[in-house]
Amino acid sequence: MGEFVIRTRGWFEEPKRENSLAHGIGTKNMLELTPHAGRKPYNSIFDWGVYFPYIAQATRSKQYHFPRVTNMVQNDPVLQRAIKQAAEQILREKQMSMDFSKEDLNKNNDKENNARDSPSGYQNILNKQEHRAITILKDMRSTLNNFLLALTSWILYKLLPCFLSGVVTHTQQIEMLKAASEKAPGIPLIFLPLHRSHLDYIMVTFILYNNDIRSPLVAAGNNLQIPVFGELLRGLGAFFIKRKIDPVVGKKDIVYRAVLHLYLQHALKVGHNVEFFIEGGRTRTGKPCLPKGGILSVIVNAFMDRSIPDALIVPVSVNYEKLVDGNFVREQRGEKKDPESFIKAISGIWKALNSNYGLMRIDFNEPYSIKELVQSYNKIANEDGTMKVYKPSVRTLQHNQSTSSLYGTDVVCEEHRSLIDSISRQVVFDCAVATSVMSTNALAFLLLTRYRKGAAEHEIAKGLDELRTTLKGRKDIGFSGDSSHIINYAVDLLGENLVVRQEGDDGVTTIQPKGTIESWIELAYYSNTLTPHFALQSICLNTFHKLLPKSDVLSEKQEPGVSRKRLIEVALENCEVFRYEYILNKPTQVLGNMLEIALDELIMQGFIKTAQSDNQADAPVETMRMARAIASYIESNDLDQDDDDDDVNDYVNVDQIEEPDMFLVPETITQQKALCEVLAPFAQTYLIVAESLFILYKNPMLESEFMKFVMKELHAKVANKQCPYPESISTDSVRNCLKVLEKWFVVEISNQSGLRLLALGTLYETSRDSLKNILQRMYNILPQYNNGYF
Repeated sequence: MGEFVIRTRGWFEEPKRENSLAHGIGTKNMLELTPHAGRKPYNSIFDWGVYFPYIAQATRSKQYHFPRVTNMVQNDPVLQRAIKQAAEQILREKQMSMDFSKEDLNKNNDKENNARDSPSGYQNILNKQEHRAITILKDMRSTLNNFLLALTSWILYKLLPCFLSGVVTHTQQIEMLKAASEKAPGIPLIFLPLHRSHLDYIMVTFILYNNDIRSPLVAAGNNLQIPVFGELLRGLGAFFIKRKIDPVVGKKDIVYRAVLHLYLQHALKVGHNVEFFIEGGRTRTGKPCLPKGGILSVIVNAFMDRSIPDALIVPVSVNYEKLVDGNFVREQRGEKKDPESFIKAISGIWKALNSNYGLMRIDFNEPYSIKELVQSYNKIANEDGTMKVYKPSVRTLQHNQSTSSLYGTDVVCEEHRSLIDSISRQVVFDCAVATSVMSTNALAFLLLTRYRKGAAEHEIAKGLDELRTTLKGRKDIGFSGDSSHIINYAVDLLGENLVVRQEGDDGVTTIQPKGTIESWIELAYYSNTLTPHFALQSICLNTFHKLLPKSDVLSEKQEPGVSRKRLIEVALENCEVFRYEYILNKPTQVLGNMLEIALDELIMQGFIKTAQSDNQADAPVETMRMARAIASYIESNDLDQDDDDDDVNDYVNVDQIEEPDMFLVPETITQQKALCEVLAPFAQTYLIVAESLFILYKNPMLESEFMKFVMKELHAKVANKQCPYPESISTDSVRNCLKVLEKWFVVEISNQSGLRLLALGTLYETSRDSLKNILQRMYNILPQYNNGYF
């Protein structure tokens, strides 16, 4: 009867599309992997693990000893000094507030000494600070234990398949981690994932535990200390830290910083692995956030003062086909974030268990040691006088450990700060490069850059083929198979709230974005996994089109082109605008060189041509770069040999290098426009922020009020079609633009009674017209579509 029903339904109903994708060569689905369970081949049919594989896997995974460090921290002399320092600071503040205007310094010192002897004075304050330190430590501590790890592992094996079709990792990456931990058993592993979802830290621990790698202590925000779930996370390794370490503006919380610093330091000493999110919170835009170096500074400091011999930093890339946490549309539109709660957590879990989120992909990148990184940066510093880093072999660290600052302490000199910034930026850059592209990322990217008005299914599939070809060998693609099947799968996964599929009278199926502001913003989240990869190319191509002469000023015989030298110069200026939006290069890379490589890639792709393009069509980028370097070297030497020749000097002064040597390829103009669109939404946001600066002329205002004004302008311009990119509505991009403007001294931000006041810089406050230069600079990063070539 069951067979008859199936056949009958098959006769009347359309066959369903496949609801899964192959996830790539060399990868394994952790939900189907139970190496300790006794699955075939097994030695005995009486092995109970064959019949209960998930229980066997959970209980047979390697057990580790996870020592507690709270007593070590509590008894550490550094903490005692911090408590004493905090008490003395409070006492001084009390004395100053009581009689600052009446008593001279000698009387204040006498009163302070008297207060120390008073039971209700100094000792009372000291006791309160000691009690506070213990409370902070109790709230912060992790209770990582094997029983809860095993129980959670079994539960996850049962629950994850309800809403994820797979948790995919690369086999060789896991083996690499095992080899690293076995080769140096006393060296802690520092896992630094990019942060997308609350599920991230649970899944990293799940994968490590089931592959017999020591589970880490995980830094978690104290907003997750909610009933039940908070204690569960604590047992899985979470130690909770305040999202804002210094609650009072301009005043450092000495005791809290000391507790956090010492807790991490002792955890590393006793052999704990550590995991924290170097971006701070979850990305709201889908692209990597700029790093925060606070916790990393503690780990680097532990190496610098020889508390640990070394530490292995493991950048971790996490990606989802569909984000389990929902979306961040409300926050990007300027609305307040809903606080975490027990009810919200239960609701989220229930919703997740009844939904399909596709694949999750976790990539563990190659570990690099802090010791080797320091040596590398020191070598660069010796070769390049412009870069200064801490040199432990030359300079001895002051061993009066700081208790007043987690990052920016008296121990962390400027060279040390530079080192931390460099390491953290390199980690984020490497994570972004290694993040696997999921099917939904590819579809969203195509819809936002090439098919904003929608297109036929076969046309989008063709676009996906081209995208896959472009990415091949450069980024790991987390899916495989026929592009048409992948497109349909991604459309089903994203859902009708984001993407609409329609079948026309001619039988052709078209796919297009839903068209609401919310859908554009959410699609941008998925697309932004790919935008860092194309950012430099997009900047180069936008700059190229901006510098091209308009078509109506050229004669019929003239080819539209620009000077390569001029293009690179202007592109560098445009990169400066995006300095807080993207990390465009590693600290060890020269941005100008990276732009040269991006330009060579555009030539290879047929977007730009040179006089030698026919001969270079099949040449790899590295070959082109070497050929250009040799030519430049020969030219430089030729000029040096004739340095005293007046004729040569006159020849050099002629503006020959400004002659066009990079020319437009009209045949690929459609693909060029798509690449120009990659950064266009961000550029549009920046332009509207620059236009809004005029309201600040002679009129300082709270930063929060200015943000509201800008968001209102963004909504109005989107509604009036003056802004063609609804995803430009982004509080993150507005904040990043303000950081750039502050760096350029266009605006000044000051704290007044805990409020951030925004005002124009001195130069721009005296001349309103000077803001037009900033407006022009922002306009220059927008795609140029009115030059007659598009």
